[in-house]
Amino acid sequence: MTTRIPVAQALEQVLGVPVRIRAYDGSTAGPEDAAVVVTINSSKALSHMVSAPGELGMARAYVSGEMDIDAPDHYTVLSLMARQKIGDLTWRQRLEVLKAIGPEVIQWVEPPPQEVGAKRYLSGLRAHTKGRDAKAISHHYDVSNRFYEWVLGPSMAYTCAVYPRDDATLEEAQYEKFDLACRKLALKPGMRLLDVGCGWGGLAMHAAKHYGVDVIAVTLSRQQAEWGQKAAADAGLSGAVDIRFQDYRDVTETAFDAVSSIGLTEHIGIAQLPSYAFRLASKLTPGARLLNHCITRPDDHSKAISRRGFIGRYVFPDGELPGVGRLVKEFQRAGLELQHEENLRLHYAKTLHAWCDNLDAHWDEALAEVGQATARVWATYLAGSRLSFERNDIQLHQLLLTRTTDGVSGFPLRPDW
Repeated sequence: MTTRIPVAQALEQVLGVPVRIRAYDGSTAGPEDAAVVVTINSSKALSHMVSAPGELGMARAYVSGEMDIDAPDHYTVLSLMARQKIGDLTWRQRLEVLKAIGPEVIQWVEPPPQEVGAKRYLSGLRAHTKGRDAKAISHHYDVSNRFYEWVLGPSMAYTCAVYPRDDATLEEAQYEKFDLACRKLALKPGMRLLDVGCGWGGLAMHAAKHYGVDVIAVTLSRQQAEWGQKAAADAGLSGAVDIRFQDYRDVTETAFDAVSSIGLTEHIGIAQLPSYAFRLASKLTPGARLLNHCITRPDDHSKAISRRGFIGRYVFPDGELPGVGRLVKEFQRAGLELQHEENLRLHYAKTLHAWCDNLDAHWDEALAEVGQATARVWATYLAGSRLSFERNDIQLHQLLLTRTTDGVSGFPLRPDW
């Protein structure tokens, strides 16, 4: 016969990290002066943990409100939880602990509605039809422009910033990212730029304003397109910047002097990389440049986004991260010549740190705007991503390539940006 044990003591055994635990049965465990206090509000929280152990179960319990966390910030929590033991326990060990708490814990509980259902998870080309991609992008980006304004700041740049100095502000770093992209692409007045996956149009407007180019910019997020169109009009750039709610595969114009892809490749799908690379290469005039900026795995063997884990289910449906070597291979097969590559991993960790601080500063407004569950998803995602970049679990690479023709690339002997 199994002897029942208090919930807090049982969970302390499973987690194995120095946090204070308070449970619905009145039990407590862990150091009284712990920086992190976990409150288990009902047996459903434990049901989430046992049905999906590790990060997904914890996330379900937190997002649903069945578990609350009191801590200085979400990064502190995730730094601790990265060392928790729940993923190391066998199913038998988990069940023994949970049986000791009570049979009501071992029951199926529906995931929070913010989670994308497991039936979405297909592989290869089937996962990236135009309609399905549009839904995946909408899930992530059509949250609330006001919410994004709070998190991202005035630049509305939702990609890795480039810090010119260690003490630079987020806005200075995002300006540098936009300007670095323009300098790498060697933009000059009168050129035509195609910006795919343009977000809210920050790079497109920067290129038009500071480099005098004409830009076609496309995004699959309707809210992004509408915000960007208004911002371009307000800045007097509508004549030079055409921001479209459109799939990059549906752009019919060709003969661009430069193509930028900043943060799109993560959504393409690894099976689609060959067609992606050939399509972008086909848009370039001879000697033109392509800048591809995206999150990658550290190599082609390690795991990055698990489409069945927290990030894949709550944040980036169908997202896939290639290794940088795979990206280079596909662009070379498409006939492009690699001229320069750099890893901005630590810059992204700093960018995410700033976004986390912004969300914390607007936490009450965020709760009112998008609700507790969505706010908790984003806080967890941003803090977890920061940790992943710091630990080199993921990286951020910029590739600069040219459509070299008859041996002529137009590239200088040394980088001139």
